Amino acid sequence: MSDVNFVTGGRWRAAVRYRLIAMHPGGWWRTAWASRRSRALDVAIAVSAAAGDAVLLWFTPQQDFWLPPWAVSAACVVIGLALIVRRRHPVGLAVFAVAFGTVTGAGAIGFLIMLYSLAAYAMSRRAVVSIAVAGYVLSVVFPAPAATSDGIGVRAIYAVAFIAVPVLLGLYMGARKQLVVSLQERAARLERERHLLAERARGEERTRIAREMHDVVANRISVMVVHAGALRAVAARDPARAAETATVIGDMGRQALDELRHVIGVLRQGEEILPEENATLDHVRELVGQSGAAGLRVDLAVRGEERPMPPAVGRTVYRLVQEALTNVHKHAGAADTRVGLVLQAEAVEVEVVNAVPTAAPEHALPSGGNGLVGMRERVTALGGGFEAGPLDGGWAVRARLPLPAP
Repeated sequence: MSDVNFVTGGRWRAAVRYRLIAMHPGGWWRTAWASRRSRALDVAIAVSAAAGDAVLLWFTPQQDFWLPPWAVSAACVVIGLALIVRRRHPVGLAVFAVAFGTVTGAGAIGFLIMLYSLAAYAMSRRAVVSIAVAGYVLSVVFPAPAATSDGIGVRAIYAVAFIAVPVLLGLYMGARKQLVVSLQERAARLERERHLLAERARGEERTRIAREMHDVVANRISVMVVHAGALRAVAARDPARAAETATVIGDMGRQALDELRHVIGVLRQGEEILPEENATLDHVRELVGQSGAAGLRVDLAVRGEERPMPPAVGRTVYRLVQEALTNVHKHAGAADTRVGLVLQAEAVEVEVVNAVPTAAPEHALPSGGNGLVGMRERVTALGGGFEAGPLDGGWAVRARLPLPAP
């Protein structure tokens, strides 16, 4: 909706101004003060118009009116004091002033103020035009006694000047006020939208950070716990294997600390660098090797031509395999697991499937229940498809990540 259409709409929108003021700190007393100031101004205008018209017409010769001067002055006081309601009831006031003024011949200053108020505050443009035309016709057809000697052309010209000037001025001021109100409402709406967008961005950022912290801390430490259990089991009978496992635990701890440092850097400095930004298939093979060293029977199958993947896709593939293998450690123990990657020209398909667990996991690991949610969020953020669920007694995780066109 354009500003012009907004301005020419209903005058009920003027109330928006007070609501907009009240939205800001201290707005309630500003609204109350503006209301009191408007009422005081209306009272002052009404009293001034009543007094001015009454004094002016009191000293006008009697033959210029149908009624005696005192009666005309009293009628002027009535019309002038009626201006107190010029903002709330502009149409009713205008109808009253036109009819009463035509009969009594009263009102000059008050009639001008009434016409201005009608044009500035009336809700309907049709009402403004209709009342203005009616007042024009009555002033030409039923002139005061002093104007009966003038020709109808002179009266018509005089009536145009007397009525058109305040009406046009009122229309201009009303349109200007409505434009200001529309701009204030638009500014308030944009401010609300800005706050909503900021809240949404903060929520998305919290979700992203939580997902990264889950991947960095939960996944790495879960596998380290599995390695630690294996280390305790083989420490006495196979010192060489125990030393190898301890080395793996140390390497994984250093990797977790390095990734955690990157995430903290994002929090503190707003960096856009995320852990494993340039994750490749070699990193995926390293993940599979770490899980194999922890006692998981896992195979990796890669089909298609190996080539560098976009950073976002590579990082998501890495996180999918990492989370899926971590879930196997948590829930399936040493179940046979297959990791499959299909590299196509337009997409990368990831599949992690574990067989039926032969025994319960030796070390119970806590689960926050956010792993599958985080994987789905990562995949859908790239426009891909994700599914996870039971398969032949085991569990399967499948995802398809589209690649950008070359």
